[in-house]
Amino acid sequence: MNVEPLVSCAHETQFGELHVLVTPEDGVVRAAGFRPLRDVASGLRADLARRGWRAGDAPDVAHAVEQWLEGDADAITAIPVEQPGGPFFQEVWEALRTVPGGEVVSYGELAEMAGRPRAMRAVGTACARNGIAPFVPCHRVIQSGGRLGSYGFGGMAVKAAMLEHEGFAVASASPDAPVTAAR
Repeated sequence: MNVEPLVSCAHETQFGELHVLVTPEDGVVRAAGFRPLRDVASGLRADLARRGWRAGDAPDVAHAVEQWLEGDADAITAIPVEQPGGPFFQEVWEALRTVPGGEVVSYGELAEMAGRPRAMRAVGTACARNGIAPFVPCHRVIQSGGRLGSYGFGGMAVKAAMLEHEGFAVASASPDAPVTAAR
């Protein structure tokens, strides 16, 4: 059993500071987000949390974040991730990682992609429990009718800014703001 601490790295972005926790033995992102590190770490599995963490480098993660910020919206979904959650949540998160950068899906569309077309509310719960944003890009999920919707991983302004970065026009950082392709 590996007891080496997780690697904690922070990346400055135009959306705020992105904290990432990675297992050093395999480079897998275990937690990430635009919240304080202790909040990001709160979603770790108990065995991983017991290992603690130390500041360090995760070169593959740093490269992917850099590429994402430079315009390769799919770079962040190429990084291996793992987080706790039941089979349904895992299916939703896996489907979400297939949404290409520069595209958005509704909760209903994501439910269909996960093989559960009637589970829109459960898909919303899976998005809310995602502990690896933006590597599992729940910012790409919008409400039906093209409205921005909510974002618990840094707030509405962060979601709007990330979508604008990936090629969308967002009228405001309001949940009812329309999201349209800017390209």
